[in-house]
Amino acid sequence: MVEGSLLSVGEFAKLTRTTQATLHHYDKIGLISPTERGESNGYRYYSFRQLALVNVIRTMQALGLSLAEINGMMHNRTPEETDALFLRQIGTIEEKIDEWVEARKLLVTLRQSIHSVLDTEEGSLTIKLLPAEAIVLGDLNDLSGDRGSYDALSDFYRTIQKKYPDLNLNYPVWGLFSEERILREDWIGPDRYYFYNPAGYDKRPAALYAVGYTRGGYGQTEGLYRKLIKYIDDNGFEISGNTYEEYPLNEICTADDQNYLIRILITVRERN
Repeated sequence: MVEGSLLSVGEFAKLTRTTQATLHHYDKIGLISPTERGESNGYRYYSFRQLALVNVIRTMQALGLSLAEINGMMHNRTPEETDALFLRQIGTIEEKIDEWVEARKLLVTLRQSIHSVLDTEEGSLTIKLLPAEAIVLGDLNDLSGDRGSYDALSDFYRTIQKKYPDLNLNYPVWGLFSEERILREDWIGPDRYYFYNPAGYDKRPAALYAVGYTRGGYGQTEGLYRKLIKYIDDNGFEISGNTYEEYPLNEICTADDQNYLIRILITVRERN
């Protein structure tokens, strides 16, 4: 006679959030078998005590252990070996938590970048007071001799990785130009590279910025720079700090590499 405290395969599957087919497979390979079979109907029944065991099995599977590994552990388990296994898996979980937290930061930052320009009118020019933003700022780029922007970009990644080994480097990288560079109309190859990151140790400062947008590929910015500089002068402002060149709609969300949305932010102040 089957006791009332036992569970049918269907009930047990529901409580353990698995399937009857999975339970049949566990039984077939000898991992965990029903406690009893009905005398009259041959149905299989599980006990409530087996719930915790199935939950551990499924947790170990989710953490990457094969059923063969779990089966070996189950048939030769001791408190000491089980404790050591759990300790290793806790370490794996903590690593995954760190990875997921960083992944979330990246995706939130990328979404913010997209949303910051979704309603932007292409070709618009404005003067805006913008808040400070956390960034990771590289050293001055070495563009001497035959070195180009990609050489400097490679240096940027190596330097940041060495300086901040635990920092996620998977953020889009933009270019910073000094006031002197923009005033002499030299906007090919930035002075420094940077990227936005909530854990950034540097800041794009809170300031007045002349902000302009255009469409194009990387480096196709000359027309926008000239329009912005004229706009700044026509509206009674002057350049008073760094310029930030960004591509908020880039290869991450735009297939056409000649149709990225380019944003330029030039630090300004009212002219005396």
